[in-house]
Order: sequence, then C-alpha cells, then structure tokens
Amino acid sequence: MTNRITELFNIKCPIIQAGMIWASGWKLASAVSNAGGLGIIGAGSMYPIVLREHIQKCKKATDKPFGVNVPMLYPDLEEIMNIIVEEGVKIVFTSAGNPKTWTPYFKEKGITVVHVVSSVKFALKAQEAGVDAIVAEGFEAGGHNGRDETTTLTLIPMVKEQIKIPLIAAGGIATGRAMLATMVLGADAVQIGSRFVASDEASSHIKFKEAVVAAKEGDTQLTLKELAPVRLIKNKFYNDVQELYRKAPSIDELKELLGRARAKKGMFEGDMDEGELEIGQIAGLIHDIKPAAEIVYDLISEFKKAQQECASY
Repeated sequence: MTNRITELFNIKCPIIQAGMIWASGWKLASAVSNAGGLGIIGAGSMYPIVLREHIQKCKKATDKPFGVNVPMLYPDLEEIMNIIVEEGVKIVFTSAGNPKTWTPYFKEKGITVVHVVSSVKFALKAQEAGVDAIVAEGFEAGGHNGRDETTTLTLIPMVKEQIKIPLIAAGGIATGRAMLATMVLGADAVQIGSRFVASDEASSHIKFKEAVVAAKEGDTQLTLKELAPVRLIKNKFYNDVQELYRKAPSIDELKELLGRARAKKGMFEGDMDEGELEIGQIAGLIHDIKPAAEIVYDLISEFKKAQQECASY
C-alpha cells in the first residue's frame, strides 16, 4: 500500500499507532514499526530522562521509522523537544497546543511534523504553521478530546475539503473496515489508539487492558469539559465526578476531585475504582488482547477483504 503518508514516513502500511499516555512505550512503538506501521512513543506520561530511555531502547528494537507524540501542555517541554532532536528522532506528532510554536524549530532540524486537531479551524491553522500532515480526531476517541464533539465521519471530509497536505483519520477506528471507510472519506491513513491499548506490548496495566476488552457500548463517556474534555470508562471515579456535577461544582472543586496522577493510578497502576480510565467508544468492538503485529496484520487483512467486497457492489 503506497500513498502520501506511507511515502512521507517511509512505512509499508498507512497505520499509525497513537501516542497514548501510560500505554505507548518503546515496546509497543517498536512492535508496530516492525510490523510495517508507524509506532509512536507517547511522551505525555514521561519525564524527560524516561523519554530519552524509551527513544534509545526503541532505536535498538527496530531499524524502522518511529515517532514521538508530545502534548504541548506539559512542563519540561523545552527539555523534551531538545531530547527528541539530540536522539535523532525523525518524526514528531504534536498536540494540545499551538503548532506555530515548535514546528519551525523541528523543520529546521529536518524533522517531519504532524499536528493533531479536532476541527477544520485548527486543521487550517496547523497547515498554515507548516506541518507536514494532520491528524483529525473525532469525538469518538479516547483520552482528551475536542470541545466541538464533531464525529470522525463528519470531521474527515470537512477537513479534507479544506486542506492540501496529507490527512490522518483518528477516533473510533479499530478495524480494517473502519480504516477503509475513513480513507474513502478522504484520509490518507489512520491513527489507532484504543485497539493498541489491548496489545501485549502496551505498557498499560493488565487490569486496564482487561477493562477495555470487557467494555460494551455505552460504557464510556466524555466528561470534565470545564477542565479538558476526556473520554473515560464509567467506574467509581467517573460516578464520583457525576455526583459532584449534581451540585453545580466550581472549577476548583472539579480540580480537587481530579487531584494529581489520576490517569497513572488507573491506566498504569491498575486501580480500576479510583483511577482515570481513558479509552475510546470503539472499546465495545475490542474483544481480546494480542500482539501488536497481529493487530496490524488483522487490520490490513480486513481492509483488503472489505475493499474486495465493496468492489462487487
């Protein structure tokens, strides 16, 4: 499969593994890259020294391209960006910030830059900033989400209509059929998170992986919009948030309930009651935990089968 994204990243198949916090370490990134996709190390849950270690281990585990995802709202940002350059990372995905801030710096270093957006407005701003490609992420996605609540089915053709650079679809994609659907709508590739959470190589806790597999339709909900919209599995913490909402809480009260390291507690340490469990709506279609390479193979196989079926209509 060859298109603008496979050529941009020098990969075999247009599948990008999302840089999810507490799940996307070097083991997952290298496994996806070795399988022909683009593996991504999620820097959002890493101190700078930990990020450097993951990059170095990933370079030893694969000779294929891989990238680093950086949410631009974390502390130590300048140190993280410098580590990426020092370690020779060739692909960077940025999110949760202004792409104009760091894109010129990376472009000067010969690094390919991709920015994650949730609206046409921000897609145009990212293109103007000079990024090489855009990830347009719909409302179905897990983790932190856009405030407009635009679904992937709507967002992808809207963004495609307005931009000229390559487009990667994200949000609610965990099957080859969904991959084909978004590419028919105009995407050049897909970015997949939730399906790779339920992989052997994901660094997230086994209890969290099992919770993802057990999730059914309606088991996730977008909440905490006053702070940063986030899609969570409904557990005790989620119910505590909803109970607080019944009292019309202030921002400070919401922050107090959220506390610190709530996502780490749930996704990395395995506290299924008090932890924040970030996952997408598509969890209802994820039924097992398997190696990342097998996930990539399944996606491509189903994609090709769906192509053949559509050709016969």
